[in-house]
Amino acid sequence: MRTNPTSGLVDTQGRTVRDLRISVTDRCNLRCVYCMPAEGMPWLPKDDLLTYEEITRFARVCLDLGVTGIRLTGGEPTVRADLPILVRMLDGLAPGLDLSMTTNGLKLAAMAEPLRAAGLRRVNVSLDTLDPARFHRLARRDRFHEVIAGLEAARRAGFEPIKINAVLMRGFNEDEVVPLARWARERGFQLRFIEWMPLDFQQSWDRARLVPAAEILDAIHAVFPLEPAAAGDPSAPASLYRYRDGSGSVGVIASVTRPFCGHCDRIRLTADGQIRTCLFALREYDFRKAMRGGASDSEIAELLRAAVWRKEPGHLINSPYFRQPARGMSAIGG
Repeated sequence: MRTNPTSGLVDTQGRTVRDLRISVTDRCNLRCVYCMPAEGMPWLPKDDLLTYEEITRFARVCLDLGVTGIRLTGGEPTVRADLPILVRMLDGLAPGLDLSMTTNGLKLAAMAEPLRAAGLRRVNVSLDTLDPARFHRLARRDRFHEVIAGLEAARRAGFEPIKINAVLMRGFNEDEVVPLARWARERGFQLRFIEWMPLDFQQSWDRARLVPAAEILDAIHAVFPLEPAAAGDPSAPASLYRYRDGSGSVGVIASVTRPFCGHCDRIRLTADGQIRTCLFALREYDFRKAMRGGASDSEIAELLRAAVWRKEPGHLINSPYFRQPARGMSAIGG
C-alpha cells in the first residue's frame, strides 16, 4: 500500500500525529477493578521489553517525523527500574521537548525530584476517590496516603501543572464528582474526569455503569458554576470548562459519549515494541522485530508512515460491530 507522500505522519483522514505515548512496562503495583483482575496478569518477559536505547531510538525517529510531545505510561511507569535514566535520554533528543508521564503516584514521594531533574515536565496522577477505604476496594491495595504524599512531592519538585485523572463507575464512586472537584480547586490541581472505557482485561465493561460527561458536568455546575473554556488544541482529549469564580478549570475526557476521534493526533508504543494507531485498535505493528532485525532509521520511518496511513477513522464503541481489544489498558499504555 502506498504511503502518504508528505514527510510527516499523516493518515487517510488528514490527521497528523504529534503525540507519542510510550508504555515502558505492563507491570503495575495496583490492581484497580476497572483495569485488571485481582490476581494480576502474566507479565511480559524482560527480554520482550524494549530497552531504553530502543525506546530512545524510536522516539528520535518520531521526533524527526514531526512528533512534538511524548508521554510515558504503563502499566505503572515508575515500577520500571532506573526510569530517570530514560527520561534524561529522551529529554536530550530535543530542546524543550514536551515530556510528561501518567502515574498512579505511589512512588512519586521518592521519585518526583529525580524525574524532574532528569527533564520530566508534567505529571498526570490517577486518583478516583478521596476515601481511603474506597481506594482500597477499588485498587485492591491500601495505599491511598502514598498517592497524596506523591502529589505533594510532585508539587515541591516544581511540576506544573499537576493533573488528576479520575475514572467514575456508577454504583462505586459517582457520588465523588463534587468532592473531587472541590478538593482539586482548593489545591490548585487540574482535574480530569475520564469516562470508563471498555479496556479492562476481564472484559467486564458495562455501559449501565458508565457515568457520562453530561452528568458529571451538571453535578459540578450545580455547585460550582462552569462555562466553556476558550478553544484550545482541538486534538486534546479533554473538553475544558472554567469555574466562573476564577478558581481554575475542570475537564472531561468523554471517549464514549463524545468521541473526539476526528482530531486524534496520538499513536502508542507498547512496552514490547508494538505500535497501536488507536487505543481500541485490533491490529498492531511490530517495531521491536524491525529494530532488532537491523532496520535502519529511514526504514523505521517508512514503516511508521505506512502504519499511520492506515490509522483507523475512529473507534466503534457505539456501534454493534465493536470488538474489545484483547489487550487491556495496562498492556497498551494510556
